[in-house]
Amino acid sequence: MTTAFDPATILPDDLLARFRERAAAYDAENRFFDEDLADLRSAGYLKILVPTDRGGLGLGLEQASQLQTRLAAAAPATALAVNMHLVWTGVAKVMRDRGVDALAQVQHGAAAGELYAFGISEAGNDLVLFGSDTAAVPDGEGGYTFSGTKIFTSLAPAWTELGMHGLDTTSADAPKMVYAVVNRAAAGDAVQTRDDWDTLGMRATQSRTTVLDSVHVGADRVLRRVDPGPNPDPIVFGIFSVFELLLASVYAGIAQRALELAVETVGRRRSKKSGTTYSQDPDIRWRIASAALALDAIWPQLSQLTRDVDTLADHGARWFSLLAGAKVRATETAKYVVDEAIRCSGGSSYYTANELSRLYRDVLAGLFHPSDDESAHNTVASYWLGPLEA
Repeated sequence: MTTAFDPATILPDDLLARFRERAAAYDAENRFFDEDLADLRSAGYLKILVPTDRGGLGLGLEQASQLQTRLAAAAPATALAVNMHLVWTGVAKVMRDRGVDALAQVQHGAAAGELYAFGISEAGNDLVLFGSDTAAVPDGEGGYTFSGTKIFTSLAPAWTELGMHGLDTTSADAPKMVYAVVNRAAAGDAVQTRDDWDTLGMRATQSRTTVLDSVHVGADRVLRRVDPGPNPDPIVFGIFSVFELLLASVYAGIAQRALELAVETVGRRRSKKSGTTYSQDPDIRWRIASAALALDAIWPQLSQLTRDVDTLADHGARWFSLLAGAKVRATETAKYVVDEAIRCSGGSSYYTANELSRLYRDVLAGLFHPSDDESAHNTVASYWLGPLEA
């Protein structure tokens, strides 16, 4: 009989309490989570998805999902930023599990203490993985020079390695999407980070804009070259699956915490009119129950899909619609749960010092991560109805 994984063995209660206490200050000061990151390093958290034979903890995506949910319930911005590092280590695992060991350097790097950022998002680029406005110019020796601008680069003050993509339009077999890893120290001034992160929520992520000004990457740091557009290559599946499911896990954790706070609040608020606590009010009870019912539907989906990735389940062409759907359901459900929690908790939740106020702002970021609502619906429609006719 398999022993159930206990996330508290890696993220114990006392550590989470410190994270939760710091989260408010990080948010108020619009400051990076340096202390949280140091604690996570000490706990071995940055290598949870690195296999044991390469110096990691050897966990699977299902276990990482449980950990990210637990972390997000204490410090959403910390969890969201760390997600980006975990995406690259997760992609390396997903590909290796499927017989493609193209990201071994990422696993070795993470085990050695490197921190990986996710340099994919570009302003106005709704193709995401299927295209790029960043130019990737071949150097004739297997390497590339990248020039372009990446937005929402979480971990901006601290990353040491940037996993990114660009478009090669000049090689004989062009166009090709080129995935590569840039070392920050080696790139020097060719990588510029703008101090432009002043947002409504998720402030501690410090997801600043990154400008690549003729950044050279040697052949040994080129991870993959694939055709642009929808592509079955393992790196595309790896990024899409790990990104969507760990993202969903973070927002499920936010929803879980909001529900807990609402239950605590209505249990101690007392109505002058009835003389009883708000937990006895039929309307409040309906709202709490409605939020709980919505959240309960998310856990089985996260568990099953992360396990399916771990066990190499074959959903064929349906994989992308399942993954996009899981992300959208989790983020939209989290927004609904937080909203209901706010409604139940009264005017005190409107103050910035109230944890629910921060969760309300943080949860809105889920609307902007790919796949967004429109993209997910298009993906699902394409699976069931076929592509749009030209």
